[in-house]
Amino acid sequence: MGLVAAIIISAFFGVLLYYLADRKGYNKQFGLIMGILFGPFSLPFIFLGKRKTSYEKETDPGNNRDQDS
Repeated sequence: MGLVAAIIISAFFGVLLYYLADRKGYNKQFGLIMGILFGPFSLPFIFLGKRKTSYEKETDPGNNRDQDS
């Protein structure tokens, strides 16, 4: 019975962190994994992190070179 409760709680926090990471502009899969592995201990990282702007989500910082050169 304890194992089933642990799995349900992990799944709940995984889905919750997935949703919150999506709303804040973070990587959704990373939020899911963090929620499953660390549960409620990963919530402060989502709530205290800075929200990404739409510009930051759309640009790739590693690709600053011109395409035709």
